[in-house]
Amino acid sequence: MIYWFIGQPGSGKTTLAIELIKHLDNTIHIDGDNLRNILSNYDYTSEGRKQNIKNVLILARFLDYKKYNVIISVVAPYKDLRDSLKKTNKVIEIYVHTNEMRGREKYFSKEYEPPTEDFVDIDTGYLNIEESINKLLKYNKDSKL
Repeated sequence: MIYWFIGQPGSGKTTLAIELIKHLDNTIHIDGDNLRNILSNYDYTSEGRKQNIKNVLILARFLDYKKYNVIISVVAPYKDLRDSLKKTNKVIEIYVHTNEMRGREKYFSKEYEPPTEDFVDIDTGYLNIEESINKLLKYNKDSKL
């Protein structure tokens, strides 16, 4: 199964991803910032973001094929790229957002396309970490994926 935390920088994606790891077995976490560092991709233009997401897609598909629980935490502003993974793999898309400013504003994507269907909506301005994870685990239990 692939758990994909998406949302603007500073919304809580990585924090929730790290907490989710505690609830799953055989799990690998792909974090956007870590992947950028490993691949030396510090390009935050549309093309740089698209390339980073394409790298995430390749890695996630491979790890899912190898039967890992894959947790992704990356901004991923482009709906079409996110949907391409959902067409080929079992994915729970988790839209993490907040109205709070948390010091990462310079990395915001002005082109961000929020999900429109089949996603878990988590507002970290209202839900704490435990409440957010419980909501996600309940969705996972209730979903047909």
